[in-house]
Amino acid sequence: MEQGLYVGVDTGGTFTDVVVMDEAGAVLTNKAPTTPEALEDGVFAALTLIADERGESLPEMLAKVTSFGHGTTQATNALIERRGARTGLITTKGFGDTLLLQRLMGFTAGTPVEQLGEFSRRRYPDPLVPRSRIKEVLERVDQAGDVVIDLDETAVRTAVEELAADGVTAYAVALLWSFRNPAHERRIAEIVHEIAGDEVYVSLSSEVNPVLGEYERTSTTVLNSYLGPSVERYLERMERKLVEAGMTGRFSVLNSIGGVMSARDAADRAVLLLASGPTGGVLGSQHLAEQLGHRNVITSDMGGTSFDVGLIVDGRPVVAAVTEVAQYHVAAPMVSITAIGAGGGSIAEVVAGELRVGPASAGAFPGPVCYRRGGTRATVTDADVVLGVIDPDTFLGGRMQLDKAAAEEAIARQIAEPLGLSVVEAAAGIRHIVDSRMADTLRELSVGRGLDPRDFVLYAYGGAGPMHCAGFGADLGVEKIVVPATSMAHSAYGALAADIYHSAERSYLTKTTPGNPAPWEDLDAGVLDRIFVELEESTRAQLARDGVAVDDMVIERSVDVRYRSQTHELITPVDSGPIDAALVRSMIERFEAAYEDTYGKGAGFREAGIELTTFRVSGIGRTPKPTFRETSATAGHEPHSRRIYDLAAGDWMDAVVVQWQALEPGLQIPGPAVVEHPTTTVYTGHGQHVGIDDFGNLIITA
Repeated sequence: MEQGLYVGVDTGGTFTDVVVMDEAGAVLTNKAPTTPEALEDGVFAALTLIADERGESLPEMLAKVTSFGHGTTQATNALIERRGARTGLITTKGFGDTLLLQRLMGFTAGTPVEQLGEFSRRRYPDPLVPRSRIKEVLERVDQAGDVVIDLDETAVRTAVEELAADGVTAYAVALLWSFRNPAHERRIAEIVHEIAGDEVYVSLSSEVNPVLGEYERTSTTVLNSYLGPSVERYLERMERKLVEAGMTGRFSVLNSIGGVMSARDAADRAVLLLASGPTGGVLGSQHLAEQLGHRNVITSDMGGTSFDVGLIVDGRPVVAAVTEVAQYHVAAPMVSITAIGAGGGSIAEVVAGELRVGPASAGAFPGPVCYRRGGTRATVTDADVVLGVIDPDTFLGGRMQLDKAAAEEAIARQIAEPLGLSVVEAAAGIRHIVDSRMADTLRELSVGRGLDPRDFVLYAYGGAGPMHCAGFGADLGVEKIVVPATSMAHSAYGALAADIYHSAERSYLTKTTPGNPAPWEDLDAGVLDRIFVELEESTRAQLARDGVAVDDMVIERSVDVRYRSQTHELITPVDSGPIDAALVRSMIERFEAAYEDTYGKGAGFREAGIELTTFRVSGIGRTPKPTFRETSATAGHEPHSRRIYDLAAGDWMDAVVVQWQALEPGLQIPGPAVVEHPTTTVYTGHGQHVGIDDFGNLIITA
């Protein structure tokens, strides 16, 4: 590797992953334990491992970095652990309970389908802003953006003084119809800084989330203020340490929309980092799929804590307009990620005579019993060790010795004895249950959307994904599984490969007449064109500020569409060019086709009339990035065998064990087989085959 390095980092729940590529496409990956109290320590530990592997000091390596992409869990951790800033909310008089009511959706937001019937266990989430820190001020703007009641600045000053006296350091401002006319919100921000100082964090709903729906807009704005200060502090520390260590290249942060943004923009839009890590895996898969020629991909990321899955359809990640996070709704477009509590650290237990696995996790610390870090609960990783899938002596390239005897004892005492099973039967049960849960999730994601999994390639990555993909992939019925060359740090690769991304949204409700067989005739193409032109100009200005050349800008447009009286929309792509009658018609026809693809043939009902609610523009700034170079075997390890319990066969079998680096393209190895890498283990079951392609990716086929 020479001058011109590209770095991607992802801080996961258990490990911090790093990928380094050079201009020629040579790739190195490594990982280090995540350090929750100071995430940057884990990042630098992982970077140091790569520098050592390259035979140079960390400053020497960082001095060669052209681009550094960072996916981070800082925002997610702050929300889950309720360690955000002390936040106050200022809203329109009479609407102080909007956030607390949550449209009555807080009871069920984010609840797994199988738990929806457990009414007695439903709870509203702990409020991010208690009622005492929600202040109402007199003002009113109508839906046309006209001021009906002037802002009562005396009430604003009183509200800010009370919040400041209560220790508030982050302010969220969400007024009615502010996205039509933001003047009142902007004046409140000025007063906040006059009273509380320039250092306090302020989010305005007209800037963070200018869309229709007062609850979703308020929730998103409050989340942004709640998370912003901690994200800002972390990114400042991270960037400062990198500069002090000698890096002069661009530092970018992976967002949840589908790209990277500057650290300053990420601090201002902290809410967009809530799915930063999992989004990296989907973007990395999209970039790899373009090289391999795969248009439809199911992505699966099994780490130590969770199993995160996404979809790439016709070359583009599926995006959700509203996302549920910790029982709150975020009304910003994000790459659609479905997550369940199924990972290597998922805890197995017997409840009422039944074996259950997850969603609770042992996490990074204390971790599985076999880690010897104080963990006492049997986990999926412990089962993998007992079944021979993981070699205790070669885990993480031999850097971490695992305790098989401790894993066997924990499973025997906690699972096998209560159920009257042998230790092997109990371990096999743990593995079977977690594989089945993951297959069910993938089935719900694909079949539930009217998609046939057999039309997709399954990409499996994450610390534990390659160990389990043969099981849940066979259950799902996919014909091909790809374990990327960067699978052990694939979300980090996504941060490395992502382009600069900005977006702009505006709500503008316009409707067609019910019963009109040609609804496009009711829409004013000129008005729609003006909205898109203004949004495009804003997005291009953001890209230009980040140094993106005009020729490297890609602008994509979409609009949220629904049938009249419905509550949910579909994000519908809009072709480029001036909006005219023909383009409006094609947009509506595209919506109706997508609607029937989603909800079933014949589900569309044009006679109800059609509503357009929110207009969106995405600006992509293409950035230089390396592609994988062709690979060849580099390690001289001889294959050997070890006894592994294969679930498909239901018995112990001799499995061939080979080093990833020793595989030659074109070679097909029948399962059961294990491919070992210093940072991951790949398992192929009985009746399957594994090989390697020209770029170092493993391919598992039936």
